[in-house]
Amino acid sequence: QVQLVESGGGSVQAGDSLRLSCAGSGRAFTHYNMAWFRQAPGKEREFVAQIVFSGGSTDYADAVKGRVTISRDNVKNTVWLQMNNLKPEDTAVYYCAARWYAKPPTDEYEYWGQGTQVTVSS
Repeated sequence: QVQLVESGGGSVQAGDSLRLSCAGSGRAFTHYNMAWFRQAPGKEREFVAQIVFSGGSTDYADAVKGRVTISRDNVKNTVWLQMNNLKPEDTAVYYCAARWYAKPPTDEYEYWGQGTQVTVSS
């Protein structure tokens, strides 16, 4: 089992940057593919970015591609989401999620953090 705690959210201006962190517990952290999702008020949760357990492969939603970088440190049990050139439409609660590496990509992510709020004003 993995417990996830996000941090790093805040209120910023358009064009600013933020770095979100997700601290994971458990010795098996290195065996989980990790992802960031977000949910804006009145909207469904959407995928933002993911990184495989080894850190060797990443994937991004089109809406953030080129502005966002996901990374991880399996020694520190931490995943980061570096967000640059933030836009008002990036305003949402951002969630970190984990899925066992051997599960197919179509499976839902198993573990979720509590979320961290990101607010971008114009």
